[in-house]
Amino acid sequence: MTSRLPTRGTEAPSGDRHTAWTPRLVRRVAVLMLVNVMVDTVIGAPLLVLPEMLDHFGTDQAAWLNASAMLAGAMWAPLLGKSADLHGTRRVLVTALLLCGAGALLCLIAPNIWVFIAGRLLQGAAVGAMFLSVALIRQICAPRIAMTAVGVVTSGSAILGAVSPFLFEALAEEFGFRSVFVVSAMVAAVTAVCVRGLLPESPVRTGGRLDVVGAVLLGGGLAAVLSYVSLGSEYGWFSAGPLALLVGGAAVLARWVVVSRRTPEPVIDIGNLSRPLVLTLLVVLLSTGAYQSMLQLLSLIADIAPADGLGYGLADQGTLGLLFALPSIGIMAGGTLAGWLASRIGPASTLAGGVAIGMLATFGMYLSISHFPAAVVFAGLLGFTAGAIVTSAFNMATSTAPPESQGVVTGLVQVMLAIGSVLMNMVGAAVLTSTTVVVDGAEENSAAGVHGYIGIAAGSFVVATVVSAVLARRRA
Repeated sequence: MTSRLPTRGTEAPSGDRHTAWTPRLVRRVAVLMLVNVMVDTVIGAPLLVLPEMLDHFGTDQAAWLNASAMLAGAMWAPLLGKSADLHGTRRVLVTALLLCGAGALLCLIAPNIWVFIAGRLLQGAAVGAMFLSVALIRQICAPRIAMTAVGVVTSGSAILGAVSPFLFEALAEEFGFRSVFVVSAMVAAVTAVCVRGLLPESPVRTGGRLDVVGAVLLGGGLAAVLSYVSLGSEYGWFSAGPLALLVGGAAVLARWVVVSRRTPEPVIDIGNLSRPLVLTLLVVLLSTGAYQSMLQLLSLIADIAPADGLGYGLADQGTLGLLFALPSIGIMAGGTLAGWLASRIGPASTLAGGVAIGMLATFGMYLSISHFPAAVVFAGLLGFTAGAIVTSAFNMATSTAPPESQGVVTGLVQVMLAIGSVLMNMVGAAVLTSTTVVVDGAEENSAAGVHGYIGIAAGSFVVATVVSAVLARRRA
């Protein structure tokens, strides 16, 4: 049962949706862009100081230090999404930001790796902050304006990706790796104040209670399965620890399915998911993992020179900074353009177009692994694909759901983004590990492994292209 709650304080009445770009809407979009900047400080910035963190804690568990926040995001997403529909998107967004800030402070003072990982798990709430910003935009804007605004919010902060690495590297060199978490805590606090003071509360709420048991089962099961994928390539896919995570996670997810069918108001009503939403989630899973794995491959081959005789390599051919700056620019351009086009031709068509461009760019990687100019072009296209797909997926998912379910459906998209990213990156890494060659006594990735890596991503994009074309045709 759905209820429309009366407004309080700065809450916007349901009839007071933005129908045009005004200075007030620009300010609100800027605040939500700041939310995604904060997400970047949680997910991306620690990668720049990963070696220092490993040395400080005396461990080689890079996967846990790096991926723990993203894995925790998959656990947080269902709980935050349903909570937003019940209690208000702005309120839950502020809570997620405060949790993220607390996690950053815990990482800052962590005396050992386990306390540090606990802080990273709290920081995972930042992943939820990203999709909650999308849900809030959809609730306070008319659909035509909302689609463009979603594009700006989800991709506009990407331009900082070309600048922030230099800032964080300078801070880490001067003050140590902990400075990254000082910045993250400060940005989280400032963003929470801005969200609370400058944004309205969502005007539509659902009635009922939060299915805490279902949320814990779903989030815990997803986190365990993704942890298996994250650790399996390092410790062995059939070793005791990772295999226990897989079996335990699968059992928890199976239990969640049983419990959700018996619960009157489950955190996700799996029996009531529409076909367009299911197809959208499948496209997100396949395409997100594919383009993320390609961006990872570029970083792996950037330090290899053609003169090394491995059959690939980009070093000594040009300014490698272009390979990492252009995807950020592409994300901003692709997301903004996809949002603008979605308001005119529909998000299903823009999603299909973004996936098709990604497929072409991935096949172009066969040429890019040894030719720097081609690598620059296709890196930019992959960034463009990333922006277009994320924006279109959020727009498509929210267009299939009523206003009172925006938190849940955007949370589902976020879960698919996390699963796709972790899954395809780890599968690609496993392919490279199984096909290494020995050169001058050192193991190196082989050309066969690199080509197989690209082939898996290309195949994933081909399937995603077919599914997105079917979706676009049905929606038309």
